[in-house]
Amino acid sequence: MRRFIKGMASAAVLAASTLGVAAQEFPSRVVTIVVPFAAGGPSDSIARLLAQSMSATLKQQVIVENVAGAGGTTGAARVAKAEPDGHTLLIHHVALPAGPALYKNLTYDTRTAFEPIGLVNTGPMVLISKKDHPAKDAKELFAHLKKNGDKELIATAGVGSNSHLCGVLLGQSLGFKPSFVAYRGTGPAMNDVVAGQVDLLCDQSTTAVPQIEGGTVRAHAVTAKERLDVIKNVPTAAESGLPALDFTIWHGLYAPQGTPKERIAILHAALQKALADPTVVERFKAVGTTVYPESERSPEAHRARFLAEIDRIASLMKAAGVEPQ
Repeated sequence: MRRFIKGMASAAVLAASTLGVAAQEFPSRVVTIVVPFAAGGPSDSIARLLAQSMSATLKQQVIVENVAGAGGTTGAARVAKAEPDGHTLLIHHVALPAGPALYKNLTYDTRTAFEPIGLVNTGPMVLISKKDHPAKDAKELFAHLKKNGDKELIATAGVGSNSHLCGVLLGQSLGFKPSFVAYRGTGPAMNDVVAGQVDLLCDQSTTAVPQIEGGTVRAHAVTAKERLDVIKNVPTAAESGLPALDFTIWHGLYAPQGTPKERIAILHAALQKALADPTVVERFKAVGTTVYPESERSPEAHRARFLAEIDRIASLMKAAGVEPQ
């Protein structure tokens, strides 16, 4: 019996030692952050900021790969099927938990396919229009949409994207059925708003603010309870008579299901260091988004927020009459 117990103890020590070595050796090659939208959009911009900082911390190159399509589900599927070794990650926003409410045939189970690493940032959307839109401010725009909303072309990054969900909420709040034009990301969607090819876009502040400051689009309202410091002259939707248009987005970093906890811990630590980087923090502030509160961005808190969001969005889509396709 003593020999058996001694053997078990030796095995446990060996296993712990092996895990420790495995953790020390990670990452052993390039780490890829998959962005499920086109280059130039908000998710892409945030991923590249994180990649630069995390590369230094992990002492391995962290690169960004854009895998756009199907409202962000193509990129998510790519990561869900990846080897769960921590070298392939996903950055995604509210569109990830929206998936089950929008698609019948996802190739992954949204609730279980990913290991949350941590929440990244949070911020509002900004409702913008082409520069020569007849509505000069939010009040005029909302009145116009109540009468002619179905005739407006609203750009989105695809079904289930933040821009799409914000547009659904806009139509639901004002009583019209939106006419959406889907793109592979808000980068190309923004290009067509600037060119006057479409009328409206509900975009994240990270990419909307530079265009607003450059005068290439017209800003109407911020979808938050308070104005953004970087565009103080743009009112909130509530100030303009539409309190129901309250939509805050967030990004999270994920690994495939089954990624060892030791590696999740290493990635989480690298993410936290990136979010404490003054360059990252200031860049976030400059485009109207903020680092997620430190006390709420652990993997456990991330998982809780993620699962709750799946249920919240399902209720929103059902109320809007949107059925999974």
